[in-house]
Amino acid sequence: MFRSDIIRQPLPEILCRIGDIADRNGIECYLVGGYVRDTILGRPCKDIDVMVIGDPVPFSKRVLDELKGKNFVLFERFRTAQLEISDPVLGMLKIELVGARKESYNPDSRKPITLIGTLEDDLSRRDFTINALAVVLNAEGRNGLVDLYHGREDLEDRVLRTPLDPLRTFSDDPLRMMRAARFASQLGFDLLPEVKDAMKIMHERIRIVSMERTSHEFFKIMASPKPSRGLVILHETGLLSEIMPELSSMAGVQQVDGLRHKDTLNHTFQVVDNVALHSDNIWLRIAALLHDIGKPATKRFNRSAGWTFHGHDAVGTRIAAKIFTNMRWPLDQLDYVRKLIRLHHRPIPLSKDEITDSAVRRLMFDAGEDLQDLMSLCRADVTSKNPSKVARIMNNFNHVEEKIAEVGEKDLLARWRPPISGQDIMDALGLPEGKLVGMIKKRMENAVIDGDIPYDRDAALRFISDVYRELFGDGKTPEK
Repeated sequence: MFRSDIIRQPLPEILCRIGDIADRNGIECYLVGGYVRDTILGRPCKDIDVMVIGDPVPFSKRVLDELKGKNFVLFERFRTAQLEISDPVLGMLKIELVGARKESYNPDSRKPITLIGTLEDDLSRRDFTINALAVVLNAEGRNGLVDLYHGREDLEDRVLRTPLDPLRTFSDDPLRMMRAARFASQLGFDLLPEVKDAMKIMHERIRIVSMERTSHEFFKIMASPKPSRGLVILHETGLLSEIMPELSSMAGVQQVDGLRHKDTLNHTFQVVDNVALHSDNIWLRIAALLHDIGKPATKRFNRSAGWTFHGHDAVGTRIAAKIFTNMRWPLDQLDYVRKLIRLHHRPIPLSKDEITDSAVRRLMFDAGEDLQDLMSLCRADVTSKNPSKVARIMNNFNHVEEKIAEVGEKDLLARWRPPISGQDIMDALGLPEGKLVGMIKKRMENAVIDGDIPYDRDAALRFISDVYRELFGDGKTPEK
């Protein structure tokens, strides 16, 4: 076993105490996984994996008792325990204690057949060399780095390499391909050519992974500082076409009569990165990813107008719903994403024309509390390489936002609710629930938004009475 230099950072006190407990029980004990990687990189990490050679179950119970841990969960079948322990400096830490193991796989499943293994067995089964590092917790050799696959060197070179042959690594657990894209995106690392080539060969095996697990890694890519880094890897390796074919179909450039349209997928990745520069809101980033998802289905060439994508926003909202279902994403976020897709072109004509108060009110009403996110998406959607064009468009958007600020009802309309409800209309006019009530309510809402009547309950009640008389002024009343 090769032991390289000592880790420069001192171990947290709580890990030294775990090492002392291991010594008293004659157990080899190591710090492994992401915490080692992130410590070397100087990144914060509070999720800690501790590996022992032997049975981790009785050891984990001793750690729980001696260190006064809490929220203890034991998975005896997987020889794993989880608990939380308080450290005086780092605060509450989540610690997972596992036994060293070796694995074999059924070709049709990513669930491993696990056996008790050695330290070498355990480190060899890791996804990448940067995650196959271990730090000794026992007093003898404490803080020494175990590096069997030159992971420290790969950290310094900022590359991703698999400990074993990448074809075997990805065949055993195809989710590791998603993790490759995720780590590249999170850490700004490059894939070695043989790793990327193996992903291109093995990309279809991602089908055996549950969509929930795949989406978990996808969201980590989307939450990274520059999501396009991971998204490009997914596209170039074929993984994107497997998990989200609607998105991968946006790639490519067509040319007719010398007129080309831009590569919509590359544009989309740029928009996502632009949003990521200013917002950590994962669902705003998802909206950016899907804002042009309807373009492939609506792409047409007109010899007088060139390339058109009429109705791509409406089509995009339907495709987004399909993607949410297929990817097992939480449906409570779908309305927000669909709203931004539906409205993402609305501020553009406003920025070109003389803006009326009613047009601004309509935009504010339709966007509601998501107006600022919509404007952020619109700004991110500007990806031209022409600096003067970008400056002109951004100045136009500034004008729109200034006009929004001038409209007196800004704060009110951002949380807009009609001054009276459908029930109020039914009570005032003696109407049963039905389409007529909805039609009258819509006219009242439009009158408020267009400034024809003030935002006032009494004014709204007078207005609906006028509408009712307009409809039934001859004395007739609707059937009840």
